[in-house]
Amino acid sequence: MADAKWYVVHTYSGYENKVKTNIEKSIENLGLQNEIFEVSVPVQEVIETKANGTKAKVLRKLFPGYVIVNMIMNDDTWYVVRNTRGVTGFVGPESKPVPLTEEEMRYMGVVQDAEVAEIGFAEGDKVVVVNGAWMDTRGTVRQINAAKQTLTIIVDMFGRATPVEIDVKDVRMDR
Repeated sequence: MADAKWYVVHTYSGYENKVKTNIEKSIENLGLQNEIFEVSVPVQEVIETKANGTKAKVLRKLFPGYVIVNMIMNDDTWYVVRNTRGVTGFVGPESKPVPLTEEEMRYMGVVQDAEVAEIGFAEGDKVVVVNGAWMDTRGTVRQINAAKQTLTIIVDMFGRATPVEIDVKDVRMDR
């Protein structure tokens, strides 16, 4: 997987999951497991309020019309992905595929476990923000996202406990 990179594939809107399934079938049928490693439709869990006022958890696509593929780019893999029903092309100038950078992948929360750096914080730790708009704010770590290198901390704002997502490099332990 040393040469594998993540590429963005443009699809017809609403066809993201179908494209993912079709690419995965092609991988299996053509024996490309050692060249195309993962196909992903990034989603986020959100709470939606229905018309009648009820709330429900739903998975919403982060990037409608796009699928990301971890693969070794060569003529065969390009052809298989590009010619999958529902795919309109790779993202890049003149449809030449351009791989995502590590920073872009981290932002999306898609990173190989081996690439994730140790965070050094644990849930419940008391921290203080040392950079940015929340500088000098104290809070308690509620959640850790190692892939994005962020912490969700609970801060007191207007007498309420409020969750705030902060980059790991912008906090230190509160002594």
